[in-house]
Amino acid sequence: MLPAISVVIPAFNEAVRIGDTLATTIAYLEKESPGSEVIVINDGSTDATGEVIRKVAAVPSAVAIRLLENFPNRGKGAAVRSGLLSATKPIAVFFDADLSTPIDELPKIVEPIARGEVDIAFGSRALNRKLIGNRQPWRREQGGRVFNLLVRVATGLPFWDTQCGFKAFRMEACRQIIEAAKIIGFGFDVELLLLAQRAGLRLKEIPVRWNHHEGSKVRLIQDSVRMLREVLSLRSNNSVIPKGV
Repeated sequence: MLPAISVVIPAFNEAVRIGDTLATTIAYLEKESPGSEVIVINDGSTDATGEVIRKVAAVPSAVAIRLLENFPNRGKGAAVRSGLLSATKPIAVFFDADLSTPIDELPKIVEPIARGEVDIAFGSRALNRKLIGNRQPWRREQGGRVFNLLVRVATGLPFWDTQCGFKAFRMEACRQIIEAAKIIGFGFDVELLLLAQRAGLRLKEIPVRWNHHEGSKVRLIQDSVRMLREVLSLRSNNSVIPKGV
């Protein structure tokens, strides 16, 4: 049994699958993490994403569903940041709307925080690639490996997969770094981890199961270039957030 947590799900044009994702998430939390809440951020969707979320939220449940709306689209980083800062539980988790990492992997990143061992625990596809089921197309997978290598070189972060969308935070320790984060795009993961490391927080990269699903919002060339620029900008930002707790 897990403690009550805040689950943050960013959603951009996810009308086709957000209903099933929420149904799966609610069913799991009702059984394994009673008293939890789900915060869905509709990030400027142009389809029926918001309508689907509102319909799900209207159904009585032991899990509270909240909808936040960003209009126009502000980017995944901005969406996740607003969701995390709205969290009311001591531990907050965010994961992608496609459930690429199955929800029953949650104990891997929640329990180390609940036990007081770490402040941030996050899923990794790189530590044990045998856990990957459906793989990404070859070019996208290799691009991800190159990006993570560049992240290690540019930032000094010792991790092999900063971009897996499956992360958990001890909010008492992490709220200040989340408030300080500036990147609103896909490079926000790197910024959060870098700020956390500079603040002296305890981070742990954990291998998780993962499956590729079609419909990724990351454009291989355009977004990779933008993410690289965002990461390089972090090198010149030497701000250090004092460790709060």
